[in-house]
Amino acid sequence: MGKVVLVTGVGRPLGARLVRRVRREPGVSRVIGVDTHPPADPLGDAEFVRADIRQPAIGKVLAEHAVHTVVHMDLHGTGLTPGGGGRGAVKETNVIGAMQLLGACQQTPTVSRLVIKSTTNVYGSAPRDPAVFDEATPVRSLPGGGFAKDAVEVEGYVRGFARRRPDVAVTVLRFAHILGPAAESPLAAYFSLPVLPTVLGYDPRLQFVHDDDVIEALRLAAAEPGAGTLRAGTFNVAGEGVLPLSQCARRLGRPTVPTLLPAIRWGGGALRAVGLADFSPEQLRLLTHGRVVATGHARDVLGFTPRRTSGQTVEAFAGNHRPGLLPPATVSRAVERVAELLTGKPVPSGQAAGAGSEEEVRRDG
Repeated sequence: MGKVVLVTGVGRPLGARLVRRVRREPGVSRVIGVDTHPPADPLGDAEFVRADIRQPAIGKVLAEHAVHTVVHMDLHGTGLTPGGGGRGAVKETNVIGAMQLLGACQQTPTVSRLVIKSTTNVYGSAPRDPAVFDEATPVRSLPGGGFAKDAVEVEGYVRGFARRRPDVAVTVLRFAHILGPAAESPLAAYFSLPVLPTVLGYDPRLQFVHDDDVIEALRLAAAEPGAGTLRAGTFNVAGEGVLPLSQCARRLGRPTVPTLLPAIRWGGGALRAVGLADFSPEQLRLLTHGRVVATGHARDVLGFTPRRTSGQTVEAFAGNHRPGLLPPATVSRAVERVAELLTGKPVPSGQAAGAGSEEEVRRDG
């Protein structure tokens, strides 16, 4: 008999995708998907169990199915739960749900591997932050609220679980900002706006990871380690390269509106109230100071390198959404035409818009 894998948060597209991917893994006999509501996307031949991880009944699910590996994806970065609850319901799902799940894992002897989908938001965003965070960098300013604080609390409970169950291989994956067709994040909603409000005087550095790479990293962490790799520990996961926010806006074809911070707080509150974007305090700090993490530990120890760079992830995101008001190709042709009129000489296509190549962005970052 192969091992049994349980995945939480399968009601969302990313969780359902992971279930289908893990089900194809050799050595996996069954995959159990858990959520409080039925998944919108199919789970293939995996089993769905309707259960609330905030309730003790999750322990019965683990014991009944003799679960070997648990992949916890039921951490919500948006301001609403799938059931429509507000911030209070989100925090309860994120923190209380994780505590209950970890308690159930501790009491289930068959559990041998635990994978946690976390976020680089745990590092916060502050003006005196180091240029690059690695997994051992002490955080100067812990997040004061929102999803980032939830993630910090959850990771603290995970470390306590690892001390109580040293026989369980525990892996925490801190993902950079996830973009892609299945991405549900405040930054994805922000990039979908027709015009991007930015903080006047700031151009934060950002990193991204495509949801395809998220699935692959989680699959790898849930599998048995290969030669020369270790499937336990904490790992930053982000696409290669760094993009300033202004470069992201150009690639998305979105014009920016530099705004004083008090004004963007007021306008962001209005957008959040109507559900267009989540301008929480942590999001505003990110749009002011940015954040960059080192990913060498994931490459050297976990054996994972994302297929898409940060720039390619943004371009893929742009391809899956409506063109912005200033599509890069249109802007490039217009600039080339003006340059030809001014100089009387043809300009090589694609060299006048000043968007910058991937290599230039990587070098500048």
